[in-house]
Amino acid sequence: MHLRPPPRLAFTTLIPLFLGVISLPAATEDKSSWHLFNPTPVDQMREMVTDRPDTTEAPYTVPAGHFQLEMSFFDYSRDLSPDLTSSIRNQAWIYGQMNFKAGLSHDVDLQIMFDTYTQGRSTTDEVTDKLSGFSDVTLRLKMNVWGNDEGITALAIMPYVKIPTGTRLSNNEWEGGLIVPLSVTLSDRVSLGLMTQMDLVSDANTGGYDLEWLHSVTIGVSLTEKLGMYVELVGVAGASTDFRALLDGGLTFAVTDNLVFDAGVRIGLNRAAEDIGVFSGMSFRY
Repeated sequence: MHLRPPPRLAFTTLIPLFLGVISLPAATEDKSSWHLFNPTPVDQMREMVTDRPDTTEAPYTVPAGHFQLEMSFFDYSRDLSPDLTSSIRNQAWIYGQMNFKAGLSHDVDLQIMFDTYTQGRSTTDEVTDKLSGFSDVTLRLKMNVWGNDEGITALAIMPYVKIPTGTRLSNNEWEGGLIVPLSVTLSDRVSLGLMTQMDLVSDANTGGYDLEWLHSVTIGVSLTEKLGMYVELVGVAGASTDFRALLDGGLTFAVTDNLVFDAGVRIGLNRAAEDIGVFSGMSFRY
């Protein structure tokens, strides 16, 4: 895929988009009004669908008035410098990567994301630098456009804003973007997920913001009623960074209709991408 070098943008261009989606007028149908304190009856809830463990997000929302917690037990990544003349090795451990979701209406949910504790280590031939602590907080609003309850396709739009916390792990910059996930049901056991994501990321060299693009495709397969697997390709391109390509895959195990455990691995396909990552977590709805 050929990607035109993205322009540098001001972060203020994202704010009207995020506020505009939040303030969308309710449609005349009752299902589109706010129902945070009027929960969907349990026997009428749609099947639980999670955004983890793959990168490709799901276009389905949490039922109105209900909550969903998606979290990692751990997420480890390792990356050697792409420069063959150096010997820099970067490692990171993330514990308790949280995504707390609240169903605001039939087709809208609000998500709060953060990493409870992150520990990073950069090692050269002579020096090891360590950094640890709490991360920034991200707010996301997912609005299903179609297919939340029926049909072989589903689409959503999801603007998000990253709020700097001022911790040692924060870059102290507001960032954000827009995520557009699409799901296609290929059969009773196989589904296809596609996603494009636009990110406004801070550029420390210019003091402005650059536009990055992420695109992904994932195939999910139900092996049994409880066991599932997925395989995914992810690509990231930006003005100030080299193109990064990753392959990842994993397994999911549904203990109940509202409790799912997962585990997986990420592998970098080029020098710019992280070399390897492993992770495990769970999702719970109530």
